[in-house]
Parts: sequence; C-alpha cells; structure tokens
Amino acid sequence: MKKGGFAGYVALILVTTLLQTCLVTAFLADAAPQPFATAYGFPGFSSMRHRSILRDEVAARLKELGNVSDSKHVLERTFLSPAAVAAGRLLITWMKDAGLRTWEDKLGNVHGRSDGANATAPALLLGSHLDTVIDAGRYDGALGIVTAIAAVKALKIEGKLQQFPRPIEIIAFSDEEGIRFQTTFLGSSAVAGTFQPKHLKNLDARGISIGAALRAASHEGTVESVSSMKYEPSSVWGYVELHIEQGPVLEAQGLPLGVVEAIAGQTRLAVKVRGSQGHAGTVPMSMRRDPMIAAAQSIVAIENICTHPEKAVAGSRGATAMATAVNHAGAIVCTVGEIHSWPGASNVIPGEVMFTIDVRSKDDTDREINVVRIESEIYKICKKRGVACIIERKHEADAVACAPKLSDMLNSAAVAAMKELPPFRNNISALEDGGMMAPTLVSGAGHDAMAMSLLTQVGMLFLRCTGGVSHSPAEHVQDDDIWAGSLALLRFMEGVLGDLSSRSPY
Repeated sequence: MKKGGFAGYVALILVTTLLQTCLVTAFLADAAPQPFATAYGFPGFSSMRHRSILRDEVAARLKELGNVSDSKHVLERTFLSPAAVAAGRLLITWMKDAGLRTWEDKLGNVHGRSDGANATAPALLLGSHLDTVIDAGRYDGALGIVTAIAAVKALKIEGKLQQFPRPIEIIAFSDEEGIRFQTTFLGSSAVAGTFQPKHLKNLDARGISIGAALRAASHEGTVESVSSMKYEPSSVWGYVELHIEQGPVLEAQGLPLGVVEAIAGQTRLAVKVRGSQGHAGTVPMSMRRDPMIAAAQSIVAIENICTHPEKAVAGSRGATAMATAVNHAGAIVCTVGEIHSWPGASNVIPGEVMFTIDVRSKDDTDREINVVRIESEIYKICKKRGVACIIERKHEADAVACAPKLSDMLNSAAVAAMKELPPFRNNISALEDGGMMAPTLVSGAGHDAMAMSLLTQVGMLFLRCTGGVSHSPAEHVQDDDIWAGSLALLRFMEGVLGDLSSRSPY
C-alpha cells in the first residue's frame, strides 16, 4: 500500500470511529433519564423517550374515542347510552395497558387502580368525565382521562409504578354534563358520597328514570347500591384533574398550561310555564294566555338581570344579603340553553313551554342573590300574563377553591413541562419574569373536581384550546399541547414519588 493511501485509510478509520462515538453518545444522552427540574430537585424521566406515549398515543386515542358516538353525524355520548358503555370498555383496555386493574362501579364510572408500594395509604385520584354534550368536541372530559392513563403508563415503563408511595386511581366519571337527566356530576357525587337518592327518579326526555336506566345497564339502580359507592375521606389523598380551559386566556398568553385556583359555583333551574292551548288563527291576541310570550319575556329579563347584577335590591327571599352584597358587572353569567314547547306545532298556541337557566359565579352570595331575582321576576311576569309557572332548582354547586398545596405542586410540574419541551421554550421568558409561576385562572365551567372537593382536596390544570372554543365540534387542542399536559401530570406524580412518601400535604 502506498504511503498516501495508508494515511488516507487511517484517517477514514479515525473519522468513522469519531462519528460512531458521537452517535452513541447522542443516543445515550437521549435515552438517559433527564432531571425533572433543577429547582424542583426530583429525579425524572426522559420526556423525549416517552413522546410516543405522552403525545402521539394520547392524540390517537382521543381521536378514536371521539368516534364513539350515539349519532352518526355528531359526537353525542350521554349517561349510560350505548356509546358511553362502549367508551367505558375502550378506556378499560387502555387502563389495563397502563398496568392498572379495572372495574366499572354501580353508576357506570370506570376505574383503573394500582396499589403502589403501600395499598393501604390514602390514594391519589386522577380523572375526568367520559360523557359529552350534544354535538360535542373530542377533548372535553376525555382529555383528562387519556392523559392520566398515559402518565401512569410512563411510570409503569420506568418501573416506578410499583414504587409509588400510595395507590393511584384513575376514574372516568359517567355523567358530568347532566345532559340526559338534567342533574350534573352524577358519577363523581356518588364517589364523594353526596349523591341525592331522589335523583334516581329523575326522568329523561323519553320518560326513563335514572334508576330504570341503571337497571337496563345491568346495575341495581337502588339507593343502597349507589350509597355504597361512597369513598371514605381517610382513603383518599387528593384528586387532580386536567381539563381544556374552554376559554381564550391561555391562548392569549401564548402558553399551553395554567393552574386553576377556583371553580365558579352554579345553579341550574328548570322552568315550566303553562297557559291555554288553542288554535293559532281563531283566538284573538287580547284573549290569549300564551306561555311562549311569557317565557320569551322572562328570558329577556334574565339577560337584563345578569348583565346588570349591581342593580340587586332588597325585598324578597334573601333580602338581608341582597341589601348588603356588592355586585359587579361581569361577575355572573346566565344562560338559557334549552327550550321546548307543547304540542310544538306551527298552527297551535302552545299549552306549555319549558326552558332551562344556568347561573354561574365565583361568588356564591352573588349567585344566590341573582337566582332569587330571576325567580321573582319570572313569577311576576307569569302572574301579569295570567299563566301558571313552576320553577325547580335541578342543581346547586358552591364555588370551590383548589388546595394551595396541590396548586403549588401542579404549578411546579407545569413550569417544568413547559421548560422541558422544545415547542414552548421560546415562550418561557414570561414565566421567568413572573417568578416561575404558570398562569392562574378561575374556571367558569363546572368540573367533577367540584363534587370531589366534598371528599378530598382538589387541584386542576387547564390546557389551552384553540380559540377558547368548547362544547362544539370545532373544539381543538394541538398535539404538542397534549404532550405538555401529559408530561405535567407525569411530573406532578414524580413530585409525589420524590417528595411525599412520608409526609402529608395538609
């Protein structure tokens, strides 16, 4: 071999060896567990290695779950419907894949649990709801369940699930939206021990009661069976829920995650207005007792009350509170979302009109004051127009404050996830300037965390959704945002694993 040729051969070997060394080093660097966050100080797992689970698999599963519907045209999955049952079976498959033992309880909630290192320790509960509104998006509720499954699956793959200092349980609640029976939080209220036995008699639009629907789904459907679902407070350490924001704040701030500090209280009313049914062409306008006109006038009055809550005055039930409360415009929101008339024909003056009212505020006193104002005004309108009126309170939920300790841990986990993932590093300067705090929000929407707060401490994370749109097929979450949410749950559990095995958060 010529001298020059030999030198070239040696150089080629050296370059090849150097490239191999670089590739091996890069592979090991990517495969090795990365620190959770320097400031947080807990050992962590590689988010890049688990991208296929925390991002891609979650996105694919949400799409698959979004195709499980009772309608061929829109996403519709209400309490105990065939689609809800099918969705529960699918979730059970994924929970088993994550290393959890599974079961369905007596109200159709789907559970997946790992006992961890100490089966008798108070459990960490994670979850959200599997039911939807009519013509829904695929992320509301389902996101919180599927991301929790992904985070637990990552723990299992790392060999950390069995080392967890307390049981982890994921719950897919059967009915949060309250669409079918007009009573929200059925699944979570039963777990929390606050389910009202009278609700078993609630009827859906076809006249089927909750009890009958449960029996048709092979559940007992009795007061005793539902009451037996109650968890003891001593058996639960806390409840954490990831949910889409359903609003525009996070998108405006350019960040995927925020920490919920409180959830607004809400009241749901069902109003029936009864008048005189008659022929549309033969009854003079001056002689009609038309419940539709009374309902329409009432709906306009509701808008005026909630647009100007500061005009509350004393004089009816709750007068003392009404006289002393300070109301602020925008502090309360009211919605009439459902209207039905009977017999519902274009040439018939209706005999009965039913409509719903949803009232929400983060201040329970303000909410009650204005609910009383609404009830009083509707009765006044009905009396003036000579029609009968029945107003029934179908649901009441007080505002809920999230536990400061859980919120602090979720903040650290959210910041760590956003700092760790490439898509969000450019926007992290806002957090640096704010002392490493994720955005803090108040939820105007109700969540299962409201019911669970009567059982244990609760914490919530919000995930950005495109345009703030929800309860619509236009509801959308970016895949990278899904990744941030799943990783934040993983980092939160990592914090529990590293910090809380021997002491209480209370």
